Amino acid sequence: MTTEIHDLETKVVTIPLGERTYEIFIGSGLLQRIPDFLPFDIGGSKIFIVTDENVEGYAKSIKRQMDAHAVQFCEIYVLPHGEKTKSYENLIKLHSWMLDHNIHRNSVVMAVGGGVIGDLAGFAAATVLRGVPFVQVPTTLLSQVDSSVGGKTGINTDHGKNLIGNFYQPSVVVADVSVLKTLPRREVLAGYAEIVKYGLLGNFRFFDWLDEYGQGVCDLVPEVVAQAVEASCKAKSAIVQEDERESGRRALLNLGHTFGHALETAAGYDGRLLHGEAVSIGMVMAFALSVNLGLCPEEDMIRAQEHLAGLGLMTSPSEINPKLETSVDALMEIMRRDKKATDGHMTFIVAEAIGSTMIKKDVPEELVRKVLEKFLRKE
Repeated sequence: MTTEIHDLETKVVTIPLGERTYEIFIGSGLLQRIPDFLPFDIGGSKIFIVTDENVEGYAKSIKRQMDAHAVQFCEIYVLPHGEKTKSYENLIKLHSWMLDHNIHRNSVVMAVGGGVIGDLAGFAAATVLRGVPFVQVPTTLLSQVDSSVGGKTGINTDHGKNLIGNFYQPSVVVADVSVLKTLPRREVLAGYAEIVKYGLLGNFRFFDWLDEYGQGVCDLVPEVVAQAVEASCKAKSAIVQEDERESGRRALLNLGHTFGHALETAAGYDGRLLHGEAVSIGMVMAFALSVNLGLCPEEDMIRAQEHLAGLGLMTSPSEINPKLETSVDALMEIMRRDKKATDGHMTFIVAEAIGSTMIKKDVPEELVRKVLEKFLRKE
């Protein structure tokens, strides 16, 4: 494949949610013309850009574009990189910054960064003045295919991940795949796990496609990665439009997340386990649980595990480095606090096969323990 990244045709995926309908623009070079994609006039507006130290340069480029459009105010708030940034403390700092600069209801909060920045900035936008327009400019593969789409915002606490938050849809998402080439390989692989999730949870043909082209996605072959981002956004759109607030089918998007979030919480968000890595491990564990429940053929679990491992992703907690010092009891306690749990009874997304999943309530704890014991002792 020889197509240059700047030659890619811009794709548009629509999230149809009535008056909250918005579009996702996917292409290359989009970051250089952000004002072209905004669904409102920004002349005279106040723009509050939230970013992290790793991608501050992109935020500065966007600020120059905004200043050229005669906005009333455009400033950047730079946060540390990493999952620990999604905290009460930083939410309060963002609110104070916005209020100090007299934010108003027609101001725009713009997230420029990965999932952490999008979740935190989105929660700030949703809660300041009871809600102001919000724009997502995702700069990681994971945020382009998952966290920037669907309106979930929030922060972490010592009790667990994403336990404080709400649903607040952006006005637009601008996904520039050309920025992905600057990502560390580890970040790319973490994002790829969320792409695989869409194949595993509801589209075996997409998983077959990933078997053939997954290496190209991870190598950031321009037209291949753009196709994967578009397919992922379409898959998520189909579910979100049916169940925006996760009262039913949208929970399927949490495949691997119950185990994964528990591992992230146990690791203390210290950087040794990225969210996508936790999801990769969690999906394999969810398939193992499905086998234990008698729902899924073992060969499907093996195929999923081999696909992820073959591209360099973690598939067991034993691969976390430095070693994760935790226990079955500790992880069980974290999972009992999972958002999907009811009165302490665990709910999991389980598989019947690759491409077919279901919500399973009241999963017997002894079967969950069996999976944890098996994976924690793996060498």
